[in-house]
Amino acid sequence: MAKLAGNIAKYLVGGLFIFSGLIKINDPVGFAIKLSEYFEVFAADFFSAFHFLVPLSLFLAVTICLMEVVLGINLLVHNKPKLNIWLLFGMIVFFTFLTFYSAYFNKVTDCGCFGDAIPLTPWESFYKDLILLFLIIILIWRRDDFKPFLPQRSRYVIFSASLVISFVLAEISIRHLPRIDFRAYKIGANIQQQMEPSEPLQYLYIMEKDGEEVTLEVYPTDPEYKFIRMDIANPEAQPKITDYSIWNDEGDFTEMSLSGKKLFLIIQDVKKIKKKAWRKMEPLLEEIKDSEAEIMLITSSGPDEIQTAIRAHGLPEDFYYADATVLKTMVRSNPGYILIEDGTIKGKWHWRDTPKLKRLEKKLNQN
Repeated sequence: MAKLAGNIAKYLVGGLFIFSGLIKINDPVGFAIKLSEYFEVFAADFFSAFHFLVPLSLFLAVTICLMEVVLGINLLVHNKPKLNIWLLFGMIVFFTFLTFYSAYFNKVTDCGCFGDAIPLTPWESFYKDLILLFLIIILIWRRDDFKPFLPQRSRYVIFSASLVISFVLAEISIRHLPRIDFRAYKIGANIQQQMEPSEPLQYLYIMEKDGEEVTLEVYPTDPEYKFIRMDIANPEAQPKITDYSIWNDEGDFTEMSLSGKKLFLIIQDVKKIKKKAWRKMEPLLEEIKDSEAEIMLITSSGPDEIQTAIRAHGLPEDFYYADATVLKTMVRSNPGYILIEDGTIKGKWHWRDTPKLKRLEKKLNQN
């Protein structure tokens, strides 16, 4: 029975670590953004030196993803089982602290454990890590049961192949865009629809009466009830997009941005754009003048910085602002391109894949 428990724990832990790593390898830039959030929180709450880790977020994100996949595979094929189990234990202890701190102090609302594929609340993330911690403790208890069943050479080949393949997948996602987009701004999504609830929201009213807490579906008229809070009864129906807003000094242009045919030129941070990106952009800026799609320059950079870029690189003179987090969610590239027709996303491109006018027109003509 004890040996069976060890085997069940092995497959559950190994499978979950592989799944978690592969999901984040699909979008390491997104995971890096989440890590930088943690570092900012720790810098404010513990030690300011955590600020120095923010520039390393992408490197650390890829490292963690690779470790999850490789350690999970090693566990399943019994490659260095004892060392592997202790490394898994160290990782889960670290993540358990991270998710508990985030949940208890309400610091980071989504741990990013499974990327955007399976968003978890802070407490759900913490409970998930507690279960994994329990399973890994079982592995430590039964670690002598796990003996290599493949030749050493085969185990090293599997280890090396999983490491190389995982790294290549991560590099492709970084240099282009995630192969699978789980975000609300994926191709085919309509932004206006994503900004609306999928069904009418229902509310629960948490009240107190006679020293007891009660939950009501209708707000009471009895003055003896004391209001505590209001919860959403069907949270799954909430809008997937709640913070999309486009503006400039002349006013709000959110509605305008979602009407007609638009090519969004997204510049998250003008100071971090590489020279190659500017060179790739220039032919498109010239071609787009003959397109039926209107180009919109949307940025979170300051006005002086973007005005300098406009003069230096021939960008559209009219520009608009959006929240930096929103732009990073919309496209994992700086700069990046999003083709929109009446609010529906028709195409997205990393700056390395800057599209030609013919490609834009083909996308617009697709049903």
